[in-house]
Amino acid sequence: MKSVRNDFPILAQRVNGNRLAYVDNASTSQKPQVVLDAVRTFETAFNANIYRGVHSFGEETTQQYENVRAQVARFIGAADASEIIFTKGTTESINFIATAWALKNLQQGDEIVLTQLEHHANLIPWQQVAQKTGAKLLFIPVNSDGSLDYSTLDQLITPHTKLVAISHVSNALGTHVDVVRIGTHAKKVGAKMLIDAAQSVPHQRINVQQLGCDFLAFSGHKMLAPTGVGILYIKKELHNAVEPYQFGGGMVFNVGWQESTWAQAPQKFEAGTPPIAQVIGLGAAIDYLEKQVDFDALQRHEAQLCAQLIDGLQKIAHIRILGPIDELRQQGHLVSFVVDGVHAHDVAAYLDQQGVAVRAGHHCAQPLAQKLGYDTSVRASFYLYNSAQDVQQLLDALHSLSKHL
Repeated sequence: MKSVRNDFPILAQRVNGNRLAYVDNASTSQKPQVVLDAVRTFETAFNANIYRGVHSFGEETTQQYENVRAQVARFIGAADASEIIFTKGTTESINFIATAWALKNLQQGDEIVLTQLEHHANLIPWQQVAQKTGAKLLFIPVNSDGSLDYSTLDQLITPHTKLVAISHVSNALGTHVDVVRIGTHAKKVGAKMLIDAAQSVPHQRINVQQLGCDFLAFSGHKMLAPTGVGILYIKKELHNAVEPYQFGGGMVFNVGWQESTWAQAPQKFEAGTPPIAQVIGLGAAIDYLEKQVDFDALQRHEAQLCAQLIDGLQKIAHIRILGPIDELRQQGHLVSFVVDGVHAHDVAAYLDQQGVAVRAGHHCAQPLAQKLGYDTSVRASFYLYNSAQDVQQLLDALHSLSKHL
């Protein structure tokens, strides 16, 4: 891939006197100048609310907002733009379905199948649903190397299963989940499937129709867009089965003193003023990705960086790499590791002094960490603007750290 680092103004900064090696992209990505410009143009040239005004600013804002909805639909292969709902992020999108669909459709004796890889955002909402409805949570187990045990699917996904909610790629280990294989089992028993695609949509071409999912959630801020905008895909056939998540202006068809009726989707799912500037920034981010990035080349580039990092880490004493190492070499975009005897937060603080930005902690996957026998880990995660120089800067800093152990 050609270098695009210069398109990202923030990467020109120096941190503690060092060149910035930003490798915390699984948490949030940086923004190219064109995205910053798109948001600024909206705020300074035609800022207005959507749908509500017939003046020029209102018409322009509404048109741009809906253009992005159609753009997102094309980007993920949705059949219709009405299947795209804007939220504030992946977490809200999952809570949306938990509240507006699951609480209305699940009951005691029903089962929800997750994996043991899940981010808290795709675990806690379902815990709440289970507690409130009497449904039961079941988990596809993770092996010691971070891969999933698919041999359990037949016994876990049964006629009692009403929902399968799974991550496409683990944010903690980088494990790629065979969602099509799991979805095939779900369809056989009539279960719905939700995919947490926060770690996949930014890095690979996906098509929701080919994945066969009913719901899919991801965030703009992990794919060059502003924070505060998320995307929820709801298959059109389910629009009437999903209740509004919130109520108020913009989502109604008719309002009386005692009762009201709702607009059609997607409007009925977007009460109040949405994240308009963020949506417009999302459109600019997708436009940038489609013009600048070959996703097959991106996956190869990120995997090469993972392989370089893994090779380097294996030569440093006191470091244990987590997750399916061979898989990460082939198709990974992140690598997590533990430095024996040093808390991950201390490692991250040391790396920051060398200009390297990583993530440290349990990565919102605490049960997974406990099962695999670690408390916290360091995670380096790559994106299109990262290079071999970033990896080497990280490895040099870790070599320096190891001399003190």
